[in-house]
Amino acid sequence: MEWVLAEALLSQSRDPRALLGALCQGEASAERVETLRFLLQRLEDEEARGSGGAGALPEAAREVAAGYLVPLLRSLRGRPAGGPDPSLQPRHRRRVLRAAGAALRSCVRLAGRPQLAAALAEEALRDLLAGWRAPGAEAAVEVLAAVGPCLRPREDGPLLERVAGTAVALALGGGGDGDEAGPAEDAAALVAGRLLPVLVQCGGAALRAVWGGLAAPGASLGSGRVEEKLLVLSALAEKLLPEPGGDRARGAREAGPDARRCWRFWRTVQAGLGQADALTRKRARYLLQRAVEVSAELGADCTCGPQEGNGPSLFWWSERKKDELLKFWENYILIMETLEGNQIHVIKPVLPKLNNLFEYAVSEENGCWLFHPSWHMCIYKRMFESENKILSKEGVIHFLELYETKILPFSPEFSEFIIGPLMDALSESSLYSRSPGQPIGSCSPLGLKLQKFLVTYISLLPEEIKSSFLLKFIRKMTSRHWCAVPILFLSKALANVPRHKALGIDGLLALRDVIHCTMITHQILLRGAAQCYLLQTAMNLLDVEKVSLSDVSTFLMSLRQEESLGRGTSLWTELCDWLRVNESYFKPSPTCSSIGLHKTSLNAYVKSIVQEYVKSSAWERENCFMPDWFEAKLVSLMVLLAVDVEGMKTQYSGKQRTENVLRIFLDPLLDVLMKFSTNAYMPLLKTDRCLQLLLKLLNTCRLKGSSAQDDEVSTVLQNFFMSTTESISEFILRRLTMNELNSVSDLDRCHLYLMVLTELINLHLKVGWKRGNPIWRVISLLKNASIQHLQEMDSGQEPTVGSQIQRVVSMAALAMVCEAIDQKPELQLDSLHAGPLESFLSSLQLNQTLQKPHAEEQSSYAHPLECSSVLEESSSSQGWGKIVAQYIHDQWVCLSFLLKKYHTLIPTTGSEILEPFLPAVQMPIRTLQSALEALTVLSSDQVLPVFHCLKVLVPKLLTSSESLCIESFDMAWKIISSLSNTQLIFWANLKAFVQFVFDNKVLTIAAKIKGQAYFKIKEIMYKIIEMSAIKTGVFNTLISYCCQSWIVSASNVSQGSLSSAKNYSELILEACIFGTVFRRDQRLVQDVQTFIENLGHDCAANIVMENTKREDHYVRICAVKFLCLLDGSNMSHKLFIEDLAIKLLDKDELVSKSKKRYYVNSLQHRVKNRVWQTLLVLFPRLDQNFLNGIIDRIFQAGFTNNQASIKYFIEWIIILILHKFPQFLPKFWDCFSYGEENLKTSICTFLAVLSHLDIITQNIPEKCVSARWQCVTVPGKLVHIFRKIKKALASDKIKCCLSVLNMCRKEICLQSIEKAKTEQTLSCCGVDE
Repeated sequence: MEWVLAEALLSQSRDPRALLGALCQGEASAERVETLRFLLQRLEDEEARGSGGAGALPEAAREVAAGYLVPLLRSLRGRPAGGPDPSLQPRHRRRVLRAAGAALRSCVRLAGRPQLAAALAEEALRDLLAGWRAPGAEAAVEVLAAVGPCLRPREDGPLLERVAGTAVALALGGGGDGDEAGPAEDAAALVAGRLLPVLVQCGGAALRAVWGGLAAPGASLGSGRVEEKLLVLSALAEKLLPEPGGDRARGAREAGPDARRCWRFWRTVQAGLGQADALTRKRARYLLQRAVEVSAELGADCTCGPQEGNGPSLFWWSERKKDELLKFWENYILIMETLEGNQIHVIKPVLPKLNNLFEYAVSEENGCWLFHPSWHMCIYKRMFESENKILSKEGVIHFLELYETKILPFSPEFSEFIIGPLMDALSESSLYSRSPGQPIGSCSPLGLKLQKFLVTYISLLPEEIKSSFLLKFIRKMTSRHWCAVPILFLSKALANVPRHKALGIDGLLALRDVIHCTMITHQILLRGAAQCYLLQTAMNLLDVEKVSLSDVSTFLMSLRQEESLGRGTSLWTELCDWLRVNESYFKPSPTCSSIGLHKTSLNAYVKSIVQEYVKSSAWERENCFMPDWFEAKLVSLMVLLAVDVEGMKTQYSGKQRTENVLRIFLDPLLDVLMKFSTNAYMPLLKTDRCLQLLLKLLNTCRLKGSSAQDDEVSTVLQNFFMSTTESISEFILRRLTMNELNSVSDLDRCHLYLMVLTELINLHLKVGWKRGNPIWRVISLLKNASIQHLQEMDSGQEPTVGSQIQRVVSMAALAMVCEAIDQKPELQLDSLHAGPLESFLSSLQLNQTLQKPHAEEQSSYAHPLECSSVLEESSSSQGWGKIVAQYIHDQWVCLSFLLKKYHTLIPTTGSEILEPFLPAVQMPIRTLQSALEALTVLSSDQVLPVFHCLKVLVPKLLTSSESLCIESFDMAWKIISSLSNTQLIFWANLKAFVQFVFDNKVLTIAAKIKGQAYFKIKEIMYKIIEMSAIKTGVFNTLISYCCQSWIVSASNVSQGSLSSAKNYSELILEACIFGTVFRRDQRLVQDVQTFIENLGHDCAANIVMENTKREDHYVRICAVKFLCLLDGSNMSHKLFIEDLAIKLLDKDELVSKSKKRYYVNSLQHRVKNRVWQTLLVLFPRLDQNFLNGIIDRIFQAGFTNNQASIKYFIEWIIILILHKFPQFLPKFWDCFSYGEENLKTSICTFLAVLSHLDIITQNIPEKCVSARWQCVTVPGKLVHIFRKIKKALASDKIKCCLSVLNMCRKEICLQSIEKAKTEQTLSCCGVDE
């Protein structure tokens, strides 16, 4: 059509100038410019044949180029007169550009002036250098593409080089400004598709410039840069790879580039193979395949130099090994193409070829790589980053299994790949799920493979590489966000690496960073187990000559003793043994000095840190903040480790040896403690540190996992500190009662003193409490002095900081005394009659606040060097509010003690006692109202004592003041429901809440009066169950407490009454069927936690941390255990069981009617499963009379469409019922008489029961055998059964049906069988006689 159009135009006028001039007039539309292009190309063809006008045509072409086309291309940046409309769509605009560019190329050729082409190229290059977003850049590309072939390789060589360099830079992203991806991608595509192919056709300087820009060293290949580079390479592949051919082609090849010999080219291809963009991967595969094809066709050897070192080439070719190379690369490309399918069933059959690639890639003779291992890594990286998680897991498992069957040569690429893509893939938690059919609590298969792989790989690493690899591996565990499960199994794998001196101080710091940073938010049990494994890693891999004991002790402090490193665990013993073996090899510690003790380095270090710890510094001032606990924890830990290490050396030395060693370590501390009561000028910080160390030593020395009575260290330590009791207690008494605590910072010291005092009380109670004990006298004096202080400060004087702080201290001291007396009856200082303490507490004004002192007065009590920020906080409303809240909290601690002690004096009626001698006890309504006020004032971490008071008050007032009790329920629940994400205080508050709302007395009274409280309790019960669906363990707290209280109350009553439980049987019902359907990630965490728990004593975290039993299945365990403890012969128990059985059947029917989708493992399926499990548990306690009322409902359940597991339970319970009570056999046989529609989904259930008929009827006497088989000898019914058997034979119940037939042949008399097996029967069942 183009040729016809050109001929038609030329036939109208043979004057080219006139014809061209006519076309150049008017608006430059796409059609007009394309027509001009057709005409110029036709004129160019005639010129080539020599039939054109020699003089007029070149001049006309120059005029068209200079006067029309060049201005047209320039005008595309705007719209001058006659120019195209810039509002045109990009597609039409580009059509004009390309037509004008092609026309310009024809004009340049017709003009015969090379200078014109060079001038146009120079101008276009200037536009292009201004950037892709500059006006005219797109037009400049078209101009350069048009005039590029007209440039002379020799004369215009520098120009070609500059054009080529600019084009390559623009194609690789140099022209975009990064704001938007679209324009940069358009630039790369246009330059790569239009300009660069034209330039490389010029050969020579242009081709070398293009290749030089592509192969030049630059920044690391980002994903965007790889895409752009591969776009260019794939577009120029035919010119950058040699062309197979004759001698002439070979001569051309020698001058041109060969991309196969450039390692940067192959790195780009490898990077492209792993890109997320499918088109980029396809371009990379095309380049690889094309390079292999070219190599095979050329038949010449080729080698690409390695990027660094002496490893194998990234690509090489040898004609001698052509077949092996072709096989390798064909398999490689096949695998990469198959991975594009992303379907595991398609990819799995190809994975054996990946094993073949390793066989090809490794030389068996020399044990070295023949192919660069980075090619294999490209395959694995592609699998790891697949959108299909199953494929990712298969790839990870395949990689981890590499060293199980073969030993691969060492390669730095492998190590980098493990630290990079492999560990990134291993961070996906879903990879660690159990395999189908694997029991719960088993170790993750991938975790085991990871462990085995890491041990094997590290053992094969060169010695000089192991340290750096392990350090990088550990640091990788801190360089990104890791979930708990991957970190656990990575730590476990590291812990199993054989002992090797690989890590120094850097490795120790890296391990500490993993604990401090990576695991800070992980689940507590998983975090504890991971800490255990990381400590084992440190013991196995640490080079002790590069670290000091100070470094080790600092690292040990990063381990949480309450989660992992507990004394008495196997991990503690392992650590002690490691210290014993290596203690003389550690690097000298900077803190350890020559002290004249000729002992091992560990003992010398411990003695030096104790001496340094108790030594007072010159800069210490009297009024300062309490020191941090870190140093006390460190010193106590190292002291006990050193003592246990010494005990390992002399296992049979006895108590005296332990006492001597401890005496050596703790002499400085004991000397200071003995001087507490006599040295009034001892620095305050020194006393603080010594008391902190005392507490930490007592807390840390407690054994985990074994009896503390056999621990000599604990006994000796307690004896040491008991000898200092008098000095310490008198010091504390003075500090608490003599107005020495008078600043806000002293409140922390008050807390410390009270903790020490409590610990000393516990020590003396262990050895036996004696009235002459000094601690007895101190407690009595402290109690009296605190009461006196509190009474004196009610005089109404202007409050000062010192007086208010002393008031807080006195109340805290009274609270400690009350708690100690409440928990330890041996400390009852007075008789049961009310003494001064009780009288004072009972008349205490509850919820009394402390007036805030003036800020100026506060400053006068503060030390000049104290931090101003702390002063501002204490003087602010929020800061002072915390102090007041603590004061009120301590009031309620004291009141809780009082109410528990005198709970019998609390009146149960609403009448007031006119002259009560214990107002807080004998006026409970007022006290309850104060408790409600306290709940609005106190923060959630301070309401526990108020809950304890409510537990005593609510049962007494529920009848007379029901509305007040309901209000307390609501306020308490509001606090609990707002705490669901606060782990530290939630569980203690929930337990206290359950104990007062669901107290057996409260439940009994509420059920008896059936008022609003009864319904409020049930409402809260369902709210707790609802909360447990999102917070595991909430329902466990409720059901365990209720079941325990009901069992205890039932056993205490002569008749074993369960009236309270019967009124709240919904709770047991919900517990029996409880259990949500967790997300897959939640189930994974639960599986791993079960795995850790199954490790038992092998994992120290199990010993240190108490099993809270918060998993959902413990709810059902608790409920079923409660049911099993009931006595079926007891009438109240029997009625409760029967009521629960009916509710369970109701629940099953309700779930069956549900319109929600019912599938295996759905919530409906699980509920029905648990319903029938519970009914099977209850069955032995159900008598015939009760079963007579529910047997029809059980048979009806057999007709319901259920999953297989539900059917098995129903079959089981029917068999048990018929076996125990054969009287129900007629009803069972009636089930076969239902219509066809009713039996479609149920016949198999009843046939399965029928197959056990011989067992069911074994309790029937033999003399009644004819009656026993009467039901099956009725021919009509037998025919009906065989008809059902025929239907079942088409299903999966063939074995069951055949067993029914065999049983009938054996048991039914021959005459009955012959009578029953009519032709109709046989044709119905289709069974050959």
